[in-house]
Amino acid sequence: MNNKKLFAAVVGLGLVTLSACGSSSSSDSGSTGSKTVTLVSHDSWAVSKGVLADFEKKSGYKVKVLEDGDAGQAVNKAILTKDNPQGDVFFGVDNTLLSRALDNGLFQSYEAKGADTIQAGYRVDGDKVTPIDTGDICVNYDKAWFSKHKLQPPTSYDDLIKPAYKNLLVTENASTSSPGLGFLLGSAAKYGDDGWQGYWKKLKANGVKVVDGWEQAYNEEFSGSAGGKKAKADRPLVVSYASSPPAEVIYADPKPSTAPTGVADGTCFRQIEYAGLLSNAKNTKGGKAFLDFLLTNEFQQDMPLNMFVYPVVQGAQVPAEFTKYGPQAKDPETMDPAKIAEHRDDWVKSWTSLVLK
Repeated sequence: MNNKKLFAAVVGLGLVTLSACGSSSSSDSGSTGSKTVTLVSHDSWAVSKGVLADFEKKSGYKVKVLEDGDAGQAVNKAILTKDNPQGDVFFGVDNTLLSRALDNGLFQSYEAKGADTIQAGYRVDGDKVTPIDTGDICVNYDKAWFSKHKLQPPTSYDDLIKPAYKNLLVTENASTSSPGLGFLLGSAAKYGDDGWQGYWKKLKANGVKVVDGWEQAYNEEFSGSAGGKKAKADRPLVVSYASSPPAEVIYADPKPSTAPTGVADGTCFRQIEYAGLLSNAKNTKGGKAFLDFLLTNEFQQDMPLNMFVYPVVQGAQVPAEFTKYGPQAKDPETMDPAKIAEHRDDWVKSWTSLVLK
């Protein structure tokens, strides 16, 4: 796996650009035969070859994967091409963008086999999409930096606006990045419709730095990441994922005995990622079989080390590195997709005017 693919996988739920695609044209119509099922996804999709081969052997279908840019671009393009979709199944729409997909009729109804094994907190009303994975957007901190400066790392949103943490945090643009948007939504969930803007005014006054996307924030600005160390980055706090510390251990050479980064547990916002059978899919039977496969223990337990996300089905095991270095947040901020749909665009517009201008 090359570094670009690795770092896309680390964020799991994608480095999302929320602006619409400029064009819906494509030379690949997504046409499939009866023995081929086509998956459309963002470019953070990953699965072990053996796991996918096992599905193909058992089902009789060959899987074709179309990675269509980042998650936001992929969702927008799928909406634009819904009357003549590129494929049969779409994977990669999360709770921050789910309403956009549903309101535009992107999916047709199907309840996947195994849906009854999905943990209750991840289920959605209706049968247009199937929850597949989850992850927490959280502030990560550089353990060595805080130890060197004899300062306790922040543990909450409130801590981030304290003078002790001035000029230490880098986050992503909420209009161009999924973790950036998630951090904004987390603050809105924490402080309410009337309080989040005041919080961001204080965060701006406390020197928060905003960059376009996760890769720049994490690999170029964050002093605790492998990339940041090489770049001599000077920000010891970054908006990333609870699964980032395990990645710092798993892909280090040599592997450290402890993760060099930690998570401020009280700054987390939970994302849930879904898949669905595309409206007008040419191979609905194959698409349904593939959706069933996404809920099997074999796939669910394969996801963590490929896409750095958590499974959603009951009983699915996660690697020891996840439970040791990147446990899920105990009490993350959450928000109903309907509320996100109602306020997202206005919040992003207000955030842009408040923070970037």
